[in-house]
Amino acid sequence: MIKIHPGYALYERQLKREISSGRPIEHVAIILDGNRRFARKVGLPTIIGHSKGADTLERVLDWCMDLKIKHITVYAFSTENFSRSEEEKSYLFDLMKRKLLELAASVRIHRNRVKVRAIGRIDLLPRDLQVAIAKAETATKIYDNINFNVAMAYGGQGELADAVRRLALQVKAGSMRARDVNEDLIGRYLYPHNDASVPKVDLIIRTGGELRTSNFLPWQANGNECAAYFCAPYWPEFRKVDFMRAVRTAQGRNASCDQ
Repeated sequence: MIKIHPGYALYERQLKREISSGRPIEHVAIILDGNRRFARKVGLPTIIGHSKGADTLERVLDWCMDLKIKHITVYAFSTENFSRSEEEKSYLFDLMKRKLLELAASVRIHRNRVKVRAIGRIDLLPRDLQVAIAKAETATKIYDNINFNVAMAYGGQGELADAVRRLALQVKAGSMRARDVNEDLIGRYLYPHNDASVPKVDLIIRTGGELRTSNFLPWQANGNECAAYFCAPYWPEFRKVDFMRAVRTAQGRNASCDQ
């Protein structure tokens, strides 16, 4: 259990006041790092760390609702993660399936009009997980209050390659000219393929002490004045004050860029 300092609630209220007075942050992307290291730290089997991390993600979605953040994109499973053990992948795929089905039926999701989408090479995932993704997306497709994007079988370079490939096919078919391809057009061909693309990112958060963005949303983040916030807590330990400090940091960076 995470210990809560007596001054935590007071500090949280202070942070919320500061955030409320700053420029709104529209899109937060999070690299959920440290699940396995957290499990080893507390003496649990490493795969159980992923379940603890899923609990944190549910809380983060509530925090985004509280702070009126419009878009949240989380890095749940990268293309590189396919190299992990069969046992861990099986556990992760089952966990993601269960959570997506919960989202599809969640009163909280429907009450807050949260649109759930998966981004990545979804066809590489197990069939039952693809079915769960489709159910969550179909159940929430009409919503527009909050967009919750889950990156699965995702890699940033792969996303760009897929976009270029689709554009090349359009040019080859004669439905567009090569000279008409520009930054805005490329952006419209990024994930997901059947809906409006993920917008530019204001803030990338990475937990677990690593200082890299690991091929996550390179087009949406690097082509924008995106702030990066790296913090030490493992993902299951990530608290609301950690999240709010990250948002405040992004607001401060935006303010300095305006000067």
